[in-house]
Amino acid sequence: MNNKSIALFFTTVITCAIAISSSVQAQNNPKISNPKFIQSEEGGNFKLPGKGKPFIPNDVEQSIKPNESTSRGIPDGYDDRILMTSNKYPWSTIGRVEGTTTDTKSYHCTGTLIYDNLVLTNSHCVIDPETGVLTRDIKFLPNFINGRVDNPKDIASVEEVVYGTDFKNGNQDNAKDWAILVLDKPLGRKYGYLGWKSIPSNVLVRNQNAFFFVGYSGDFPTFNPGMIAGFEKGCSIVAEEEGVLLHDCDTAGGSSGGPIIATIDSQYYIVGVNNAEIKNLGTGQDIINTAVKISTIEEALADR
Repeated sequence: MNNKSIALFFTTVITCAIAISSSVQAQNNPKISNPKFIQSEEGGNFKLPGKGKPFIPNDVEQSIKPNESTSRGIPDGYDDRILMTSNKYPWSTIGRVEGTTTDTKSYHCTGTLIYDNLVLTNSHCVIDPETGVLTRDIKFLPNFINGRVDNPKDIASVEEVVYGTDFKNGNQDNAKDWAILVLDKPLGRKYGYLGWKSIPSNVLVRNQNAFFFVGYSGDFPTFNPGMIAGFEKGCSIVAEEEGVLLHDCDTAGGSSGGPIIATIDSQYYIVGVNNAEIKNLGTGQDIINTAVKISTIEEALADR
């Protein structure tokens, strides 16, 4: 795919990358977060702690199986996702980001704990890329399975958002489509958190079928869409263009912000953050998906 193709398809795709939905549990939490928004270029005191290292609490079991009971944005035409129903690490670190806009519309994305009180997701999950309007209420629901969090007291409100872009520059800002949510609860101490690692794109591309992806897609599962995360093993990062990674993991609206994960020395690291699906506007056929590079996030925060 050439750069012209990406520019042609990207804006339409980005607007479709969230899913319109809300969980009952989040609706029962009346606290409106009204988070403070800080663009990464504005400076401030925020520093990304943890040095990219993962953390596993002593009392949290581990499992390589995302589904303890069992095997769209789909470029190859085959849906390889299975249900993520495990509450063990690393699956415990991934949850639903739920937002309410100023006109009271609700939607969801995916986010991942990367420190005690920090969640990594997309900018377009907290800022409308078409209007620039900020989301007035954002919640994080950790390890959200079958439409619920095991302990409703663990539903966290977002107090602050550090983001890479507000999309005022249009398509050229899609590579900066990341956001870090600062929670009002240190959920990472209970659920654990993933590491993150900046790996050169050529190395990622060489390691075909080596990654896995988790996201709360709005089309999956068919019996309860968006209420259980989907997991796909063996997807690939196929190229880098225009500062974004191109990948073939199965996605749909709601999976935005979902982590592309690599296992390195038996530990789990985020190597990209899913943010969009590129489609043929004439046929609606999925072509490829895109993800934000970890180096983009690190460089933005290192400059502060």
